[in-house]
Amino acid sequence: MTSARFITRNSGVAIWRQIADQIRGDISAGKLANGTRMPPEIEMATRFAVNRHTIRSAIAALTKEGVLRAEQGRGTFVANSKKLTYRIGQRTRFSQILSTQVRETRGILLAHRREEAPVDVAEALNMLSGEVIRIDTMHTADGNPVSCATAWFDAARVPNVAEDYRSSGSITFALKAAGIDDYLRKSTLIAARHAEAEELRHLKLSPGAIVLVATAINVDTEGHPIQYSKTRFAADRLEIAIDNDSAG
Repeated sequence: MTSARFITRNSGVAIWRQIADQIRGDISAGKLANGTRMPPEIEMATRFAVNRHTIRSAIAALTKEGVLRAEQGRGTFVANSKKLTYRIGQRTRFSQILSTQVRETRGILLAHRREEAPVDVAEALNMLSGEVIRIDTMHTADGNPVSCATAWFDAARVPNVAEDYRSSGSITFALKAAGIDDYLRKSTLIAARHAEAEELRHLKLSPGAIVLVATAINVDTEGHPIQYSKTRFAADRLEIAIDNDSAG
């Protein structure tokens, strides 16, 4: 059973969001296991010293995010108490990393375009100038969205990356189609922030949710940059681990 902690009023963070975060924290800490039935709204309202509408908003947000599930006539239950672990190492491949944790992963192409390389992209790809292919993608695990990403590739070297990704759902496959049989992770920078509107929509998150942002550069086996990406992970569904054993 979740325990009420201090609610900060007039903090800029909605009270329902603070309650939702406390419930999520109790689930992550193992205080609420899978299948646990949540207390009635009136009991939780008393515990947090708020009205039932505020509790209802917190529960609705967690249900939308897949943390809780509502069963008609029975109540609300903990649906997902375990986060996925995404290990970043020398070879970072989404489907391989999660293959032992979920039954199925899927990569979906959301949008793509050819554009002049922005300054930060050109620098990351070691390009003086020129065009890049930008692709926007989403990854799901067992049907649940866990990340969305934007990636850039040198258009001269990987001209068909968008079409090859669309057909395969795999960056590895798309790069192989361009003659790049292997690639390595050169660098990863991880930060956290509130999800933006597009991320809320694609990842099915509620306003105020946190995403982990991994900004990465991948290189071929000769050390030439081939991919610059910014991946946003739903922080309540996935944690990031750095695998030092496989670091190059």
